[in-house]
Amino acid sequence: MKNNQSEAKFFALIIGTEILNRRRNDRHFDFLSRELLERGYRLSGSFIIEDDPALIVQTLKFLASQPNAVVFTFGGIGSTPDDHTRKAAAIALRDGRLIELPEARQIIEEHLKKMQVPNRQYPLRMAELPRGAKLLTNNPVNGMPGFYMDDRYFFTPGFPEMAHPMVREALDRFFPPRRDKSVRKSLTALTRESALIDLMEKLPEGVELSSLPKLYSDGPRVIISLSGRDPRKVDEAFGTFIRALEERGIPYSLGDETNGDE
Repeated sequence: MKNNQSEAKFFALIIGTEILNRRRNDRHFDFLSRELLERGYRLSGSFIIEDDPALIVQTLKFLASQPNAVVFTFGGIGSTPDDHTRKAAAIALRDGRLIELPEARQIIEEHLKKMQVPNRQYPLRMAELPRGAKLLTNNPVNGMPGFYMDDRYFFTPGFPEMAHPMVREALDRFFPPRRDKSVRKSLTALTRESALIDLMEKLPEGVELSSLPKLYSDGPRVIISLSGRDPRKVDEAFGTFIRALEERGIPYSLGDETNGDE
């Protein structure tokens, strides 16, 4: 698949039983979602799963079946018995075989010498990758590489300090910042969500709606947020809401009162 920026759907696959049993806190979702938004993209989905080989394979297959999927995977590419991601990627996306990549072995050997690591045969397993894999090398912690396949499946370590520079490396290479970044306009209306459904149903194509109802001690509120890549369409749709609120005598304020982002 050739990357099409306008159609790419981004997913995060976070692998780690230690996150699900709360021995570690996840830091990947927040990082990736923010990094994508700053570049004019967004996540379509995020999954946290345990270190189960079959589940990793099944999840990768599911994500790969989504149209124009771009997947960033965190965790499980090391050499210990609970690291299953390299093999799972080979099963889900290739023929199931792991093949030693000479470039990866050379990088790993060089860093093992610097670190004076005993039992070097175990870390060298990280050079065994699915057929056609290429390397992500921006690891400022210990230099061990991640890898990617088909320019859209990216596999990084579980440690954020290692993984996040690799994510930036991949995004810089394949998904630079979009020129047509999405614009967003929000308002908070002092009414129930149901009072504005008729307006929501008439939004033009290309304008995305987010309707968030809230209930406070002084009454209901609904935060209406419109976004899209055509500023003119977003402005026109937002103006329709403003005019309707004023005609109906519904008090409102510009921005999202829940987070003050505008």
